[in-house]
Amino acid sequence: MDIKNIKIAIVHDFLNQYGGAERVLEILHEIFPEAPIYTLLYEKEKMRGKLENAEIRTSFLQKFPKWIRRRHKWLLPLMPTAPETFNFRDYDLVISSSSAFAKGIVIKPKTIHVCYCHSPMRYTWDWNENYLAEQGLGRKRRIFARMILNYVRIWDRVAADRADYFIANSRATQARIKKYYGRESRVIYPPVDIGSFEVSPREARGFTSSSGDYFLIVSRLAPYKKIDVAIEALNKLNLPLVIVGEGPEKYQKYLKKIAGPKTRFLGWLPDEKIHQHYGNCRAFLFPGEDDFGITPIEAMSHGKPVIALRRGGAVETIIEGETGEFFDDASIEVMVDALRRFIEHEETYDPEKIRVQSENFSKEIFVENIKKMIQDIPKES
Repeated sequence: MDIKNIKIAIVHDFLNQYGGAERVLEILHEIFPEAPIYTLLYEKEKMRGKLENAEIRTSFLQKFPKWIRRRHKWLLPLMPTAPETFNFRDYDLVISSSSAFAKGIVIKPKTIHVCYCHSPMRYTWDWNENYLAEQGLGRKRRIFARMILNYVRIWDRVAADRADYFIANSRATQARIKKYYGRESRVIYPPVDIGSFEVSPREARGFTSSSGDYFLIVSRLAPYKKIDVAIEALNKLNLPLVIVGEGPEKYQKYLKKIAGPKTRFLGWLPDEKIHQHYGNCRAFLFPGEDDFGITPIEAMSHGKPVIALRRGGAVETIIEGETGEFFDDASIEVMVDALRRFIEHEETYDPEKIRVQSENFSKEIFVENIKKMIQDIPKES
């Protein structure tokens, strides 16, 4: 397809928080600035100035009162219907940015639908029982919730057949797309802001003026991110930890309750402040499983080693012994062991080599691969 001569729209699940998926959406909009963005729900203040210049079109769910939209899980039974009501009759190409409902759009036969899949819907597939346990529901409510999730899972499987092409954000996601949807996909890693940051030379590592004494986490504060495991591990070793990010108030209170005196919570920070913390930390921690994981690469762009769970996208981006350390289970003692191994070999890490690895995941490579993917699509699909 000739990108210059086609009309394009973009669909994204929700614009009510800013994370890795929304960073991908930002770059997609940079590539296609004239494309409107369709989304189920939009909370402008939660986007903190991002995508303000985009033309954003919302679903009928946006008409619900704000207090209901803020508890958007209550709208789950209606969400499969929402993307199906969008009108794409005037477009030649629709790109869905989806880990949930955006891929469920209905389009005319000659319109091409490319789905950039951040993940098959975790809470209806492999994270189903964990998700129900995290909600703290009683027996009757859990039965009702399980029925709704079963309905959504069936819809999700059917909706996956509506995309003409799938792009996976990692090989881990590619395998899950194949398993749950029975679809082939092309891997295009997300764009990472690797900037042109200067890294400290190897001899400046450790507790010096060029490198702080703290370990760093930058993450959405959600149970599946396993921030609690990292906090407990650092407590045991009496090491300082800085945590950047937001999450549900109840979970944040729990994390602060278990945190030791050397753990600091900084909440939301603008990108320039976050990069300052990357540059000043001792190492970056990534204790949960993620389908790709943008923040470890951002840390590596500053020459910082990453200590990560050996699952998901991390195994595709971190080189063991060169750019970081792995641990094999999201448990306190196993992570403590990984931290001890890191400290023992800390001086062997070369910041310049770590920086080079991050360059494999740059914005420029993403843009080039997305454009090539679309150009490779036949005019008649």
